[in-house]
Amino acid sequence: MSSRRSRQSAGSSSRISDDQIIDLVAKLQQFLPELRNRRSSKVSASKVLQETCNYIRSLNREVDDLSERLSQLLATLDSDSAEAAIIRSLIM
Repeated sequence: MSSRRSRQSAGSSSRISDDQIIDLVAKLQQFLPELRNRRSSKVSASKVLQETCNYIRSLNREVDDLSERLSQLLATLDSDSAEAAIIRSLIM
């Protein structure tokens, strides 16, 4: 049995309609800098999902980088200082 058929047989209350999927993909597209400002609003759902994955990876790298920089900054400060306490609160 195909996955589409099994989803349909699971009950219509849990099934997401094609219109809902289109709406969700359009909303997701608005979060993506690479696709948000395109002149043409016609972007395939697979492109939006691919760009979403790329963007999430990029954000994860950025978070890792910022955490590392904060850790390095913390290492240069007196551990009892107010600045160190603020940095520790950001990292935790």
